[in-house]
Amino acid sequence: MAKTPLLTRSRFLRACLAAFLCLTAITLSATLVPNKALARTYTAMVIDGDTGDVLHEYRADHKVYPASLTKIMTLYMLFDALDSGKVSLSTPMKVSKRAWGQAPSKLGVQPGDTISVKDAILALVTKSANDVAVVVAEHLGGTEIKFAQMMTAEARRIGMKRTTFRNASGLPNRGQMTTARDMITLAVALRKNFGSYYHYFATQKFRFGDRTYGNHNNLLASYYGTDGIKTGYINASGFNLVASVNRNGKRLIGVVFGGRTARTRDDQMKKLLDSAYVELTKEGEIRVPRPRVSPEDKILPADAQLLMAKRETMREAEQPGRIDTQTVVTRMKPETNGSWAIQVGAFSDQRRAQEAVLAAARTAPDVLRLTRAAVEQQASGTGVVYRARLLGFDGESEARAACAALRREKLACIPVNSGGAG
Repeated sequence: MAKTPLLTRSRFLRACLAAFLCLTAITLSATLVPNKALARTYTAMVIDGDTGDVLHEYRADHKVYPASLTKIMTLYMLFDALDSGKVSLSTPMKVSKRAWGQAPSKLGVQPGDTISVKDAILALVTKSANDVAVVVAEHLGGTEIKFAQMMTAEARRIGMKRTTFRNASGLPNRGQMTTARDMITLAVALRKNFGSYYHYFATQKFRFGDRTYGNHNNLLASYYGTDGIKTGYINASGFNLVASVNRNGKRLIGVVFGGRTARTRDDQMKKLLDSAYVELTKEGEIRVPRPRVSPEDKILPADAQLLMAKRETMREAEQPGRIDTQTVVTRMKPETNGSWAIQVGAFSDQRRAQEAVLAAARTAPDVLRLTRAAVEQQASGTGVVYRARLLGFDGESEARAACAALRREKLACIPVNSGGAG
C-alpha cells in the first residue's frame, strides 16, 4: 500500500478541521437563532427587575429600530416635565398642522385643537398615537427635531449608550436606532425616577371623544402579572415589545425585537419570562397568588384562570362535593345599561363553564381583552346551570364579530343582551 505524501496528508487534515469548524458553526447557529417567526433582526433580553441581574440575552447590543418603543422615551420626557412642574395633567397642548399630518396610528386630533397632558399620556400608552407624540414634542421642545435631540441627550445621561432618537413617535428614520439593553435601561429608569406615573402603562381602555381605544399590549390580558409597558412596529423592525411583570413581589423586565407577527412576538416574550421565573424559582420559591375576580375586573389572564381551575380541582379532590364558587368565578349581576355579551356555553358543572371562558380567552385575546369574565349561576328545572359569558361589548355588532372570531376557531358562541336571560 502506497504511503500518503506528507503534504497531501497535511492538506487532508486541514480540510477535515475546516469541515468540523463549519459544522460546529452551523450547529451553534441552529441552536442560538430563534425560529423563522422571530428571525427578523431578532434581539431579546430579560432581567430581574429588583437586582438588575441578566437572566437572558440574545444580541442585546445589536442595533435595531425602536419603532413605537420610542414613545416610552417621549413619555419619560413628559413625566419629567410633570415632575418638575413645567406642565400639569390638565395643561392643554396645541395641535399643529405638522402633528395632524402624521401617519397612522393616530388619534385624529385636528389643527388648532388642544389635548390635555393626561389624555396625551393615555393616547400614547394605548393607541400609540403618532400625532399626539408630535404634539408633546412641540410643546416641550418647540420643534420635534429639538425634542429628539433632548431625548437623545437624556438617553445618554441615564445610560442608553447606543441609542439615537430622530423623532418622538418611532416612525421610520434610518438614524433612529436602539438596542435591547438600552430599552431595558430605559424601562428601569422610568420606574425608578417616575414610578408615580407608571400605572398609566397598565391602562387597558382609553376613551377620547366618541371612541374607545384598547391597549396594544396583549400581555396585559394574557400573561398574569403584566403591568406594562409598550409595543412597537414598523416594517423595518418587526414587532417589538417591552414588558414588565410582577408576580408576588418579584419583577421581571423583558424586551423582544423582531417578531414576524404580534402573536409570535408575544409568545416569545411569554416563553422568555416563563423560563426566567423558573430560574428564579430554583433560587427561592415564587408563589403565584390566586387573582381576585370582581365584576369590575377585566377578563382574567388565561394562565391565571388555568391556575385557579387546577387549584380548585385539587381542593375538590381533597373534599368531595365541596363547591366554592367565589374562589373561581364571580356570579355576575345582569347588566342594566343594555350592553351586550357573548355566551360560550351553559353547563351543569361549574368547572366546565370556567374552562369554556378560558378557552375563549386563549383563542382570541386580541378580541376579548377589554371584556369581563363571568360565570352566572342560575337555577333551572333540572338543577343549577352555569352560563359562561364574556361581558362588556358596546353593541350587538361587536358581540357578533367576537362570536365570528371564536367560531372560526371551532368554539361555540352566541351573542346575548347581558340584561336578558340569554
